[in-house]
Amino acid sequence: MNIASVIVDIPTQALDTPYSYAVPDEMLVGEGGRPAAVGCAVLVTLGGRKAVGYIVGLEEVVPSPDEGTDLWGTPQSAADLKQVEAVLSAPFFDEEGAACALWLAERYAAPLSECARLFTPPRAVPRIVRGRDGRWRVEEPAIGEVDDRWVTRGPAFDAFVPRKNAVKQQEVLAAVGAGDVRVAELSREFGAVGSTLKALAAKGAVTVERRRRMRGMEDGASRAGAPAGGAAAPAPTAAPQLTEGQQAAVAAIEAARAAGDGRVVLVDGVTGSGKTEVYLQAIERTLAEGRRAIVLVPEISLTPQTVARFRGRFGDAVAVMHSRMSDGERYDQWDFIKSGAAKVVVGARSALFTPAANVGLIVIDEEHEGSYKQDSSPRYHARDVAEWMMSRAGGALVLGSATPSIEALYQVNKNPRWTAAALPERANGRPMPAIEVVDMAAEFASGSRAMFSGRLARALGEELAQGRKAVLLLNQRGFAKFLLCRDCGFVPECPHCSTSLTYHEQGAKLVCHHCGYTVAAPPTCPECGSPYLKKFGAGTQRVETELRQLLDGLPGVGPTVPIIRMDADTTQAKGAHQELLESFAAADAAVLLGTQMIAKGLDFDDVTLVGVINADTQLHLPDYRAGERTFQLIEQVAGRAGRAELDGRVVVQTYEADDVAIRAAATYNRGMFLRAELPKRKLLGYPPYVRMANVLLWGADEHAVATEAELLHAQLAELIRNEVGERWQVLPAVPCVLAKLRNTYRYHIVVKAPLGDELSAPLVRLFRARKVNPAVNAAVDIDPVDLL
Repeated sequence: MNIASVIVDIPTQALDTPYSYAVPDEMLVGEGGRPAAVGCAVLVTLGGRKAVGYIVGLEEVVPSPDEGTDLWGTPQSAADLKQVEAVLSAPFFDEEGAACALWLAERYAAPLSECARLFTPPRAVPRIVRGRDGRWRVEEPAIGEVDDRWVTRGPAFDAFVPRKNAVKQQEVLAAVGAGDVRVAELSREFGAVGSTLKALAAKGAVTVERRRRMRGMEDGASRAGAPAGGAAAPAPTAAPQLTEGQQAAVAAIEAARAAGDGRVVLVDGVTGSGKTEVYLQAIERTLAEGRRAIVLVPEISLTPQTVARFRGRFGDAVAVMHSRMSDGERYDQWDFIKSGAAKVVVGARSALFTPAANVGLIVIDEEHEGSYKQDSSPRYHARDVAEWMMSRAGGALVLGSATPSIEALYQVNKNPRWTAAALPERANGRPMPAIEVVDMAAEFASGSRAMFSGRLARALGEELAQGRKAVLLLNQRGFAKFLLCRDCGFVPECPHCSTSLTYHEQGAKLVCHHCGYTVAAPPTCPECGSPYLKKFGAGTQRVETELRQLLDGLPGVGPTVPIIRMDADTTQAKGAHQELLESFAAADAAVLLGTQMIAKGLDFDDVTLVGVINADTQLHLPDYRAGERTFQLIEQVAGRAGRAELDGRVVVQTYEADDVAIRAAATYNRGMFLRAELPKRKLLGYPPYVRMANVLLWGADEHAVATEAELLHAQLAELIRNEVGERWQVLPAVPCVLAKLRNTYRYHIVVKAPLGDELSAPLVRLFRARKVNPAVNAAVDIDPVDLL
């Protein structure tokens, strides 16, 4: 008899440990179904109800001399356990995945089931549902494999001659003679072909077989090896000659891999310095040793250009995982990785949890990006998870950025397991573009009311008239940030969230970008009836309209120059992201206008001008990282200009021209920024000098949330005082900056601990022991990236 440790798939902190279930011997060999193994979904009973669980450990039970057995020879301790009732799936993960799920639950104070679910393919896990009769039943997964029927040449293909009047047989044979073809394609071309294929197969002229279809692949190509209509995979591209800096970076990564203990290399390189080529060559060496690699990029940087670089080098051995894929496509890529045929996995943060075995290298590009932090439970940070994984696997972690996070720079300076490889120059030897800061306050004082400064307008005219391209960054959405009544000061707000509504020109509507609430824009003020409603702020729709007017009036430019807008609205449709970039690439002269998604990951040789319309937007957020994010954004978007033979220039418009983040970014002077920023972080007790936890509480009743927040603050303060003394800080419970969201009121409590202290352990103990308030939700965010 074996005992299985099972994580029951019920998301609650109360289930704080795997439960033990007996596994019958016949279930281990798969009699009548799938064998039980680590990673399988199983059917179990917990507290009188059926539930799905995940096996995270299997152990054979051998009775001790004083334990004895029952009449069937089963150890009495095992005989008292409930049994696993059914195995519902093949393994989703292995022992390492199980260990990672358990570690995530402890590190991030998250329910075990939510951590285990990270390792399962989307919508491909059985569920337990209660029927109308009150009984529990297993509901099969909504997503699974898809097979197509293909028609190929049979053994008698060449010898078979159809009758002269058998026209459809002749047409089918002609189609098959040109190559393997799907039954669906034959049906579209020739109508119903079922009886024809049956007759031809009976004569041996054709063979009808089922092949796995990989969704999202052109011509049905299967990245797991099935041919795409007989087409061969493209030949991999050759590696270029590395610069001295790139060679040194690759050597640093090789040294970290050779150490075999999870060391970290920070590739600190300016935009265009060839960091991607460093990754590619490090991956080549990893694959040559029979190991696999994972490459993480921010969701907004996961462009077709990025994917093409890796597929161009490694061909069909590359799997891609990101949120813009359908569930079916993601399942097929997950299964492709599990098959072992995918040697390189490229994706957003969730790609860490794909079933890639024997990983020897993880690369995290643009490591400073906040999107590597999960904003829902389990609230993990991909960087820390990847470091843990590589430490376990004996591999290396590579972090790359032109603007590394302050935490990464601190680790390189203090942690002997972290090293840096600097790439201070562009790989092609071209200089970084000059950055000019335009003081919009001075422009306003001189009488200008235009959205575009005179210098940016002139630069657009000069570059576009020569057939070149420009990129304009606006860090907002919508047509205007908000409406305001000039008579009484009324601003329309969302009734469900504590935020103003954003005006959208298309449809003349007001929209909440947090919950989606939408209402028609009022013609007059709802409070006082005044018709004087002013639109404040500038979203991409409004900028596009004013930019069109500007370009139409510029000599040598005019209406023939397209404006391609990229924001969360225009990229909603599947494939829209790629289509917009292809349109920009195909144009002779064009302007790419967008939000942060255009600030990185784009590489166009003919972009010579970058404009930042409102550089100081983030500076006014109540967030201790506001200056750092502003500095990073300006440097990142500046790197889109002058990447090839043509010189580039950057115009940064701001009302905060004297702010150190903007002045430092304009001169590429990281030292200036750090000298101003680090003393403030240290004085106020923020990372990298402390570790933080943000305890979040939310619910529909504001009084209940506030009361529970005060109670939890008292419990936390007492716990910390008793366990660690005065070295930790527990700040008072206060409303979040966004105090109301989707009809729920939000409070938080910030806990600060010295570096090196185990921050999670006492919080995990408290949350698993405390009595749950059904009216108030609570969660812990360990190492938050913001406190909004």
